Amino acid sequence: MKNSLTFSLVASLATTAFAAQPSDHLVFEPSAKANGKHVVLLSGDEEYRSEESMPMLGQILAAQGFKATVLFSLDADGIVNPNLGGNLSHSESLDEADAIVMCIRFRHWDDTSMQRFEGALNRGVPIVALRTSTHAFNFKKDSKWAKYSHNAKAGSGWQKGFGRQVLGESWVSHHGKHKVEGTRSVIETANAKHPVLSGVGTIFGTTDVYGADPLAPSTILLRGEVTQSLDPKSPAVEGEKNSPMIPIAWTREFKNTSTTPNRIVTTTMGAATDLSDENLRRLVVNGVYWGLKMDVPSKADVTIPGEWKPSKYSFKEYKKGLKPSDLIVK
Repeated sequence: MKNSLTFSLVASLATTAFAAQPSDHLVFEPSAKANGKHVVLLSGDEEYRSEESMPMLGQILAAQGFKATVLFSLDADGIVNPNLGGNLSHSESLDEADAIVMCIRFRHWDDTSMQRFEGALNRGVPIVALRTSTHAFNFKKDSKWAKYSHNAKAGSGWQKGFGRQVLGESWVSHHGKHKVEGTRSVIETANAKHPVLSGVGTIFGTTDVYGADPLAPSTILLRGEVTQSLDPKSPAVEGEKNSPMIPIAWTREFKNTSTTPNRIVTTTMGAATDLSDENLRRLVVNGVYWGLKMDVPSKADVTIPGEWKPSKYSFKEYKKGLKPSDLIVK
């Protein structure tokens, strides 16, 4: 019976995903009973392959009953190019977003796209932010959006920018050795029953632990044990790197210009390869439910709807020549 249900779910996801798609973004309509909520997923980083992970997460969210729209960085021919930090396709989707999932790095979008993003922020849209979203933006000092930059000064209004002031942390450092030492999650005991951790077991990722000291008030959910290698069975590094362990996932609320604060979930994990771990996918999905003040499933089904082989994180090795529809998991 279980196998039959799984097959039906995958078939339903496939039918939804393979429907005619727009040329510059992806839309996954709910393949389960629609819950009326629209999640907009923002891809656009040069290293961690969010252009591959966001479509996969969008398909999983559609299976949960959400409408999911995935936006990309595109070149003039409509080809996905994550190195083009000034481009966000179909940003008008942000005008109707109920929640945002993002994995972006050093973006410097046009005024219209930024106005739409800020509009979503100021109406209290919850955000689930992954990995390099802590340093999501990088504008020139004289830009009207300079306060969003990862290195913004106090005089801009937001010291250390969107990452620090909204998500709770900006870029700090590679605490673990990049591409050598992995990350194993350890639950913060005091917050073990937080809804975002529902059904979430130990996460292992091949990215390293980022330096982080989330801005108060923040609720630490997970800390990162630095491992000696990128093997999931690797023992922990001995010494100061794991004493104390650095936060790798937390929640907080951000007070915007409206009366509805943004519920924020931030994790410094989130490369496409990290999201091969079902427990990290479940953390993200749970974050969407929690952010929207919906009941979080006891163990959300985060089955990947097809064959998904994420690229290793790298500044050089993104899959070139692809349109958004080529990134649907099949």
